[in-house]
Parts: sequence; C-alpha cells; structure tokens
Amino acid sequence: MDSPRSGSTERTIGGAPRLTSRTWQEAGGILVVPLGSTEQHGPHLPLDVDTRVALAVADELVRRWRASGRDASVGPAIAVGASGEHQGFAGTVSIGTDALRTVIVEIGRSASVWAERLVFVNGHGGNVDAVSSAVGILRGEGRAAMWVPCEIPGSDAHAGRTETSLMLHLDAGAVRVERAERGEVRPLAAILPALRESGVAAVSPNGVLGDPAGANAGEGAALLESMCDLAWQRATAEAR
Repeated sequence: MDSPRSGSTERTIGGAPRLTSRTWQEAGGILVVPLGSTEQHGPHLPLDVDTRVALAVADELVRRWRASGRDASVGPAIAVGASGEHQGFAGTVSIGTDALRTVIVEIGRSASVWAERLVFVNGHGGNVDAVSSAVGILRGEGRAAMWVPCEIPGSDAHAGRTETSLMLHLDAGAVRVERAERGEVRPLAAILPALRESGVAAVSPNGVLGDPAGANAGEGAALLESMCDLAWQRATAEAR
C-alpha cells in the first residue's frame, strides 16, 4: 500500500494534493477525477457550480484517503460535460454524452498505466450515462475504475436552495444573491417529459428548478459534509 508523499512541494487544497503539482516520480496511488459542467445555473449562480462541487468532494475524498495512509491526488477536472438540456441559455457549453464518454475512457486508459485506482466524482446529472458506461468499458478492459455521484437525498433539482447553499459555503462572493429568484417548483417527475423533449428553458424561463429562498452558508456546509460522507461510503465500499 502506498503512503502519502513526504518532502515534496505539492500544492494542496485543504490537505488534498493536485496531480498537476506533482513530478512524474511522485505520481501514483489513487487518482480522483472531478466531472462537472459549464452550464446555466439560474440568474444568480456561476456556470461552473457542478465543477466546483465535484472538486470539493474530490478534495475531501483525497484528504480522507491520505489520512488513512493511502496515497491519493486530485486529477484535472473535466469542466465541460453533457449539458444539452441547458442549451437554451447563454453560457452553456456541452460536448454531449458520446464525446464525454470517450474523454473519460481515454483519461482512464492513460492514467491507469501508473495510477493504482481511478475514481471519477460526478457533479452533474447529465453526465451519468457517459461516466457509467465509460467506467464499464474501463472495467471490461481490466482497469481499476469506479465513479461516485455528488448527491444529497431530498435535494431540489437545479439552482435552488441546495446548490445556492453549497455555493454560499464554497464561494459566497460568486453568488449574485440579489438576483436569486424562484423557478419551477413542481416535482421533477411532473416536468420530466417536457425537460427531455424541449430542455430546461421550456419549463423554467429563468433556468431554476427549485427555490433558492432561505439558502445559507451554514446549510451549505452541512450539505457538503453529507455529500462527502455518502461519496466516501460508496468509494471505500467498492474499493475494498
């Protein structure tokens, strides 16, 4: 079992080293790769919410692995995903499921040459088909790969109280609080057919699926902790 590197000048975030700050002689162990998106998150949140959340969870997983004596690092985030459902809003950049699947597979093939295990941390629901099928391909090739979601049971769908609270905790300065407004609040099951057929803009002109009212940093911190706990449980259960 590899132990955390010592005596290096690695750049760390909260005790979690980034792969890109290592030398080739220091690379190894578990590589945790965040998967996010560049897409609209209502009038009040930045386009990279999903990437920031995935990075935060990846950082925590690496910190926990290193605290347990395992070597791990955070790989470069994949910040553009499958976000076609948000294409009706300016700023959204999507490469679609097929292209994203290929990117994940090729990253996995390359990194598995030297990494002990690959863990993809997915912060965007639209990426699920790509990452699940990509991990299946990598495993079929005999590579140690898995993925975990950034999820919280009972959370709202998009840019509502959940994600607004998370962002107020992670980077309050990036939240345009004065622009926050209620969006479509019907259950996801009720709007899913329209979402699949015409995208988010067809059911929510402001891009919000939920209501950010009441969001706060304290709640965001608690939500992130729960999200990290769930991801850790899944990652360690499967990696045993």
